[in-house]
Amino acid sequence: MILEVKNLTFGYDKKKPLFKDLSFSLKKGEIKAVVGPSGAGKSTMFELILKNLKPQKGSIKVTEKISEVFQDPYTSFHPSYTVLNQIKDVADISDVDSYLQKLSLKKELLYKLPHQLSGGQLQRASILRAMLMKPELLLLDEPTSALDNIVQLDVMKMLVENLKDFGMLLITHDMDLAKWCADEIINISEHTPL
Repeated sequence: MILEVKNLTFGYDKKKPLFKDLSFSLKKGEIKAVVGPSGAGKSTMFELILKNLKPQKGSIKVTEKISEVFQDPYTSFHPSYTVLNQIKDVADISDVDSYLQKLSLKKELLYKLPHQLSGGQLQRASILRAMLMKPELLLLDEPTSALDNIVQLDVMKMLVENLKDFGMLLITHDMDLAKWCADEIINISEHTPL
């Protein structure tokens, strides 16, 4: 098991938890999609998994080897270093060429600064970096929202094809995407106290 969440309860206001008694687990080769309305606590759950926040109740057991892809790629890269340097800082780039092809990215884009790439290109660079880090757990927060439909499908197919190496927890508003790729859909709003 690379992730085990048991009876997780958390809220920024202790009297109004975002979610209560949330439990699920994830193993390599699985995709679980987390859905729910804005403000339901989907991104907060990732912060708890990453240990940036502490649960009020419950426990999270998680692998050390985690990569994450955030919704806004511009916040994931330092503005004054090339994309390649920022990938090399955290990952082995020996497989970079095969992933570039799978993500429809040209190698020369990696030598540019983040602001010189479009949002879609930078998001794919963010996915590239996450994959090159060889995670056991891949956390994806709306990873394809900046991509057009054809590229979105290609990126998701590539992630699914590489699933034997990791497990994937995907936050999405796109229920069709969740139904297409996920082994289980976790509706976080079902754990929101009234």
